[in-house]
Amino acid sequence: MNIWVNARLATVDPRLPGLGVIEDGAVAADGERIVYVGPAADAPGEVLAGRRIDCEGRWITPGLIDCHTHLVHAGDRAHEFELRLQGATYEEIARAGGGIASTVAATRAASEVELTSAARPRLEALVAEGVTTVEVKSGYGLSTADELKLLRAARALGDRATIAATFLGAHALPPEFAGDPDGYIDVVCEEMIPAVAQAGLADAVDAFCEGIGFTPVQTERVFQAAQAAGLPVKLHAEQLSNLDGAALAARYGALSADHLEHLDDAGVQAMAQAGTTAVLLPGAFYFLRDEKVPPIAGLRAANVPMAIATDCNPGTSPLTSLLLAMNMGATLFRLTVEECLTGVTRNAARALGRQDDVGTLEPGKICDLAIWDIERPAELVYRMGFNPLHARVWRGH
Repeated sequence: MNIWVNARLATVDPRLPGLGVIEDGAVAADGERIVYVGPAADAPGEVLAGRRIDCEGRWITPGLIDCHTHLVHAGDRAHEFELRLQGATYEEIARAGGGIASTVAATRAASEVELTSAARPRLEALVAEGVTTVEVKSGYGLSTADELKLLRAARALGDRATIAATFLGAHALPPEFAGDPDGYIDVVCEEMIPAVAQAGLADAVDAFCEGIGFTPVQTERVFQAAQAAGLPVKLHAEQLSNLDGAALAARYGALSADHLEHLDDAGVQAMAQAGTTAVLLPGAFYFLRDEKVPPIAGLRAANVPMAIATDCNPGTSPLTSLLLAMNMGATLFRLTVEECLTGVTRNAARALGRQDDVGTLEPGKICDLAIWDIERPAELVYRMGFNPLHARVWRGH
């Protein structure tokens, strides 16, 4: 048994006010699971008899969770970044054959080993900031064989962090289905989802419901196929326009609806009633120079849980810093420090359906810890380009 002592804890326990702060706290783990969290003075004798790790007054938070990434892909899209600087829009680039389609071509040409190797530096950048759980989406293969390849590559990253793999076959229309989106959705629903489910390679199913993605009707077909396969759903919703995707996702009990810049009041209420988490992606908002902020006040008033993620992807958010994503959430979306830290811990766990295992410091949960050289938790949101991580504990080690 290990016990971390002489620490200040931000437990993010929902039963405690604010960030659930415990001064002069201790965290003890027996193997992978936490067995005690609380004041060191109240720790049972058998816990105190464990191997002691002196944190020397540092802060401990739950291990951070990046709940929306496209970490596994080949190539980059730096050229498109140049085009946008010259005035081209994301939609114009996509319709001209760039965007997701260009990443699909590079990814299809890469082997599974090459994809995993390319993703590792991106994962290591997150790990270095105290991230212990990462969601990784497919969606750059767009054929059954290539989507399975992407998901296997994502699973191979599980030696460095807990990986939540999400199947995103309905990400874009592959070139061989040009002009036939319904035909492609047939393949996604009838071939890809059953194959992914049978192989046990995905923990959830996602889709891109947007004018340059798929319609609500096509998205609902994906949800129905996911439901039939026993997989929960998520959705890229209301990023560029309002197609009522978030409300559709909520009707299917979605774990999360993500982006949400164009979310309306009806969508907020639908998410609130369904318990669907709002995943905010300020990196994409910043990178695309968007001007329409998600309805933070409405989400807050309706008590919709808000998570923050990097959306790490080659085209619209080449971001591998969850700390910077928090700063962007505060500066661009006016989130509070508490909302930012809850957004990369407790609410990020909810967005992945993993709230019973991770996201807070509570007995029974997996011992994922981030130990910080900071004076107060606000520093994790306030600083830019500075990493105060002292140590990361993943599954008790």
